[in-house]
Amino acid sequence: MIDPVPLPRVAVPPKIGDAAPDFTARTTQGRLRLSDLRGRWVLLFSHPADFTPVCTSEFLAFAASFERFHALNCALLGLSVDSLSAHLAWVEAIRAQFGVTIPFPIIEDPSMAIARAYGMLDATAESSATVRAVHAIDPEGVIRAIIWYPMSVGRSVAEMLRLVAALQKVTTEDVLTPEGWMPGCDTVLPAVQTQRDAVAAGPAWFLRTRPDTGV
Repeated sequence: MIDPVPLPRVAVPPKIGDAAPDFTARTTQGRLRLSDLRGRWVLLFSHPADFTPVCTSEFLAFAASFERFHALNCALLGLSVDSLSAHLAWVEAIRAQFGVTIPFPIIEDPSMAIARAYGMLDATAESSATVRAVHAIDPEGVIRAIIWYPMSVGRSVAEMLRLVAALQKVTTEDVLTPEGWMPGCDTVLPAVQTQRDAVAAGPAWFLRTRPDTGV
C-alpha cells in the first residue's frame, strides 16, 4: 500500500509547471518512490482497471518501445487502481498469451489515493473511468505535460516518444517545437519581444524557424 502522508487530498489538481505529487507504492517490480527517479524523465500513464482491452494494447506498444524511452533517459511507470496481485496476473497473462514481458513497473492504487492526488478522480467520482491520464515529469520532478484519454480510445506510444523528445529539446535549447515536430526537423525561435525586433526579423516575425542543431 502507498504511504498516506505524502498524498493529501487537494482541492486543486496539479497542473503543468507544478511539482508532481510524490508517493511510495508497491509495484510489479518492487517498492518504488517517485522521487527516487529524480534525474530522469518519467512518463506516468494510468489505467482504470487491469485486463481491459485498450490498456492491454497500450502495454504491448509501450513494451515494444521500452528501449527507445530508455535511450531518452525516460522511465515508464504504469498505474492501475487494481491490486498488486491483479497486476501480476495481468502481466503474466500478457506474457503467456502474447509472448511479451512487460519491462516497466505497474503501480497498485487500490485506494485510488495516487489517482486523486493527480486529479484523475474527484470526491464524487463513482468509478475509475477517468483514470486515463499521461503525466510527463521532468528530471526535477516538475509536471511538463498532461494528456487525457477516454477509455474507448487507445493512446499513441509514438506520440508519447515524440512528446518526451520535444520536451527535452525545448528544455536544453532556447527554441520551441512546431506542430508535429520530430528530432532533426526545424525548430521555432521564441516570439520577438519588441516592435524593433519584429521589424528586424522581417514579415514572418511571428514564425521564425531554424534548423535543428541536434543538441
